[in-house]
This record gives sequence, C-alpha cells and structure tokens, in this order.
Amino acid sequence: MAGPVAVVTDSTAYLPAAVSADLGVTVVPLQVVVGGISRPEDTGSGTDITFDAHDVVSALRANRTVTTSRPSPQVFVDTYRRLQARGFSAVVSVHLSGDISGTVEAARLAASEVKTDGFTVEVVDSRSLGMGLGFGVQAAVAAVAAGATVETVARVASRRSLNSSIYIYVDTLEFLRRGGRIGAATAWLGSALTIKPVLALADGRLEPLERVRTTARALTRLVELSVAEATGEGATTHMAVHHLSAPDRADEVAGRLREHLPAIGEIPVTEVGPVIGAHVGPGAVGVVVARDLDPLD
Repeated sequence: MAGPVAVVTDSTAYLPAAVSADLGVTVVPLQVVVGGISRPEDTGSGTDITFDAHDVVSALRANRTVTTSRPSPQVFVDTYRRLQARGFSAVVSVHLSGDISGTVEAARLAASEVKTDGFTVEVVDSRSLGMGLGFGVQAAVAAVAAGATVETVARVASRRSLNSSIYIYVDTLEFLRRGGRIGAATAWLGSALTIKPVLALADGRLEPLERVRTTARALTRLVELSVAEATGEGATTHMAVHHLSAPDRADEVAGRLREHLPAIGEIPVTEVGPVIGAHVGPGAVGVVVARDLDPLD
C-alpha cells in the first residue's frame, strides 16, 4: 500500500513552528545575507543558527545591506529524498510566488532530479506569500487527510492560494526598490511626495495600489480594502494580519477587521520573517484575505 502524500513549503509561509509540526509540514528555509554573512531564515525550529526578524530590523535601521536568496536545488533534492525514505508516496511542494523569488524554480529542478528515481513531486507556484501561501499549505494538508491524490492535493493548494488577496502598507518603498521588487521610478515618486504607499499582490507580483498622505489613512484603507474583499462575491472565512516590527499597528488593524467582520473568526497576527521583512521594511503591515472554497471541489 502506498504511503501518504507529504506537504513541503518554504519559510515565507510564516506558519508558526508548532503549527507546521501539528500539520506535519516540512519547511525549507530561504537564505538571508546580512553584512556578507549568509544564514537560513529562522523557522522557529531552534535547530540552526539563523537570522530572525529582529536581526533584519536592526540591520535595516543601521543601513546595513540585507539581501535574500532561494534555497539551492540540492536542498530540495535532499528534503524530497528524506521524505521518500520515510515512506511517503509523493510530495506536494508549495512555494512563494515565482515572480518574487526563484525558490519555486529550485524546487522544480529538484523535482526533475528525483523523478528519475521514480518519486513524484508536484511543485506549486502559489503566486502568493505569507499566509496567502500558508492558507494554501493548510488546504493541501486537509486534502491529504481526506485521502486525495497527489494531483488533487496540488490543485487545491494552488486554488486556495490563488484565491487569496493581500494588501500591504509600507512606511517607504525604498526597501522594495533595493530588492528589485518595485520600479525605481515609483520608489522615487513615493519618497519625493512623502506619501504612504498601499500595495497589493496582483498575479504574484507586488504592485502599487494607492498613495495616501498619512499612516493613519493608509491603515484605514487596508481595513476598507480587506473588508470589501471579504464581503465580495464568494465566501471568505480566513484572514491574517502580518507586520514587521509594528505589533501595535497590526493589532489595531486586526481589531478593526473583527469589528467589521464579527463572524470571521480568528484573525492571527504574526510578524513576517527576514526574507519578506528585508523588502517591506520596519513598520509594514499586511492583510491576507483568503476565500474559503471546497478544497476537493
């Protein structure tokens, strides 16, 4: 009898370590380089010397160079082969948008290599990040528990992530410009007018959405946009709030969302790690809105 399907993701899903353990999800960390020193992104497992959000916030505020990079294909090959050795029949590997990171491409290269050994790995480009990716991972785990095939598990993970919307407030576009995630002209315009940008994740890419004059107004727009998305066509039962070194702002946004959407249930508030944090910068707040579709539909 074939063993179960394993679910793999990367560290930018920002699932708490206890949640990943409960779900049985294997997390592959991206790499963070601070001052020329490369370490894995912290996943909360406590098994490696890592960079966490605090390290990156300190570096960014000190104007030190922070860069990020994908895991190597060999890291994924080793991960997939370990899962094969443990008796899993196949893997669904769900990752950060391919327009933001080369992580999903590294996973695809690794999947091609282990395929020669007869082991199936379905790689999913979530076209999302943070809990937009994390909700897809959770849907994949639920599909595995329901006995779905590897192809169905991959499909429901992709569908859940694709049906997630993300709105992000950043204090400045400068960190996104440094990381090449947004055009230099847009970053210059933002700085010149001292605007407060609101961005959206559109088709896997971060795009400027609105420009407002104050942080208070930007946070209000985050709430308004998220509530409109959550009450639009199709049911929505999952939301999450992310931040980097801005817990009070994040709690305020989550509280206002709960006031508008009392039936939405729990809205987890979590700090992003250094990979996303290096690009959005301290003070950033984001809201993830995920439409709840039948995972096996």
